[in-house]
This record gives sequence, C-alpha cells and structure tokens, in this order.
Amino acid sequence: RTPDERRAARREKSRPIINALEPWLRAKLALISQKTKLAEAIRYALSRWQGLTLFLDDGRVELDNNIVERSIRPLALTRKNALFAGSDGGAKHWAVIASLVETCKLNSIDP
Repeated sequence: RTPDERRAARREKSRPIINALEPWLRAKLALISQKTKLAEAIRYALSRWQGLTLFLDDGRVELDNNIVERSIRPLALTRKNALFAGSDGGAKHWAVIASLVETCKLNSIDP
C-alpha cells in the first residue's frame, strides 16, 4: 500500500489502541514495585514513546525492524566469529574486510 493508505489505516485502527496504552502503562507503573524488570520495561517504552508512535503519522515507517535485523545478521555473525581470529590485530583486519564486503552488498556491488 502507499504511505498515505498505510497512515490512514493506522490512524483508524492503531491510534485508539495506542491512545489507550499510554495511560494504562502509566497506571500499571504506579501499582508495581519500581525495582522490577516489568517496571524497567514500562519506563523504557514510555521514555521512547515518540519513536514508538511515529508509525501513526508516517506511512513510510515500518511496523517492525525485521528488514534491518535480517540485513545486519551477517555482520553480527562475522563480529562474533572475529572474536576467534587469534589476535586483536587479526580481529581488526577481519572486521575491516567484513565491513567492506557488507557495504558492497548493500550498494549492489559484487565484492
């Protein structure tokens, strides 16, 4: 769908849910111990509320970050593999080459 169609659907279907979610989270946060992981998670969400709700007003914004996660997975695996490169220097060289290769791929260049 076009960004305008996505924005309209999100405003119609998602905005009422989001509008109810923020006060609900604040109410629950007031009821639970502030030292719990749940309280930490609620504070995290509330502190990033503007970014969390950006999708409501911009139809270009994806609802999840799966595309990004899939694109950086090879980099993350390479970074983990570099830990076993044998030396700090070897790991740095590995990281440079991996970054170069992945940058080429992102720019449709055959590395």
